[in-house]
Amino acid sequence: MNAIDRTRRRLAIAAAALAGYVDAVGFLSADRYFVSFMSGNTTRLGVDLIAAPRSAAIPALLVAGFVLGVFGGAVLAAKAGPRRKFAVLVLVAGLLGGAALSPRIELTLALLVLAMGALNNTFQRDGEVSVGLTYMTGALVRFAQGLAAKVMGTGGKGWEGWLLLWLGLALGAVSGAYAMLTWPDMALWLAAVWAAALALFARRLSVS
Repeated sequence: MNAIDRTRRRLAIAAAALAGYVDAVGFLSADRYFVSFMSGNTTRLGVDLIAAPRSAAIPALLVAGFVLGVFGGAVLAAKAGPRRKFAVLVLVAGLLGGAALSPRIELTLALLVLAMGALNNTFQRDGEVSVGLTYMTGALVRFAQGLAAKVMGTGGKGWEGWLLLWLGLALGAVSGAYAMLTWPDMALWLAAVWAAALALFARRLSVS
């Protein structure tokens, strides 16, 4: 977060909020499985392999779909060059729109994990993710380390950015839960519109 300018930080926070929103919608739709938080699904996979082997295929497929989404998004980002933010977010919007149209929960979840995997390619540096948007453990670690350095007087500049990134995801999850419980038929359409708006915003950024 410290290596990008204020405009791109705002985009990152809004994209993290989208990830939290979609994860909450998926969580409430899929028996407490995640569509963006693969650490949680990996834990569920380990538990299910011992406690409920017949259910282990669900988290395994979700993890595999997420990896495929990251892969596809990375290929698209590489081909799109300086327009990669726009291209990736258009892909995410399309996948979320497809999920909103899907008549089957299985297809919906598949499209959601593909979208969330692809979303992580929005911010790249040298072909690798520079700001993770669907997982916040690293952001919380960097926030806490920066805060500690600030308190000790040894640095810590920019720790607020990592906190804001986490808050974006958290507030997005609150919004997703509210939307899913209040307007279940519209919840994913709102996510698709959100992603499309981010794509239009990203299109204004000439350098990715």
